[in-house]
Amino acid sequence: MQFVTYLTLVLTMLFWGGTFIAGRALAGEVNPANAAFIRFAIATVALFFLTLLSDGRISIPPRKTWLPLLLLGLTGVFSYNVFFFTGLQYISAGRAALIIALNPLAITIFASLFLKEPLTAKQFGGILLSLTGAVFVISNGHPAEIFSTGFGVGEITLLGCVVSWVAYSLIGRVVLVSLSPLASVFYSSLIGSILLFFPAAYYGLFSNLGHIDAMNWLGLTYLGFFGTALGFSLYYRAIKNIGATRSGVFINLVPLFSILLSWILLGESIKGVVILGGIMLLSGVSITNYFRSRT
Repeated sequence: MQFVTYLTLVLTMLFWGGTFIAGRALAGEVNPANAAFIRFAIATVALFFLTLLSDGRISIPPRKTWLPLLLLGLTGVFSYNVFFFTGLQYISAGRAALIIALNPLAITIFASLFLKEPLTAKQFGGILLSLTGAVFVISNGHPAEIFSTGFGVGEITLLGCVVSWVAYSLIGRVVLVSLSPLASVFYSSLIGSILLFFPAAYYGLFSNLGHIDAMNWLGLTYLGFFGTALGFSLYYRAIKNIGATRSGVFINLVPLFSILLSWILLGESIKGVVILGGIMLLSGVSITNYFRSRT
């Protein structure tokens, strides 16, 4: 059972790595606010049918879960996208990816504090090893270049992404007690889409729809279905099965898959030190999960 969970987590990180390729193709073509809303609107429709097929019906959440579900839509969908697209106006994608790579470490610390998930020194060391590997992967073998610039508005804004994702992961653990992973993601995506509609409408959503070409719709569909509906569902299923810490550490695989896909699809070069960083990253993920299993 755990092997299947690990396999689906790796597949999820592959999907999320692909979102950087799709996002890069959409950059400059579709307004960020419009792209975020369309992505989650597609995801919500897909999740409706996936939930219907999996659970047999769309259950109305218990009254006690509506506030957590609102917080899920507010954090993992709305605020994460607002912080992400705002931050990228000030800093490079590589520097943003490094800050977002803090997610597993932040999830681990807060899961230990608030959810009482046990954490040993060896598990913490594994997470730091995977984070170090992620730095080498993201920087293409030049970590000093990432740290050479100051800490400004863009960096502070991207830290909002980290806070949003940590909240989404931890609050989700509470919701999963009452709802299935698919239903949890469906309702959080629905709420997030409603919240994203207002900035999208402000930035001319309806007038811009007719100017989106077929390739951009393909990218948005990938983001909506694979990057959101399927990816978020598999991630939440993993949280339910093995916990927030062990699931969260896999997020460090996202930049590795992103660079590999850039190499395969876009012909971008990969340095040997990046491969070394990937090995460190995979080793850190393995160490964290091995010792968590032993615990």
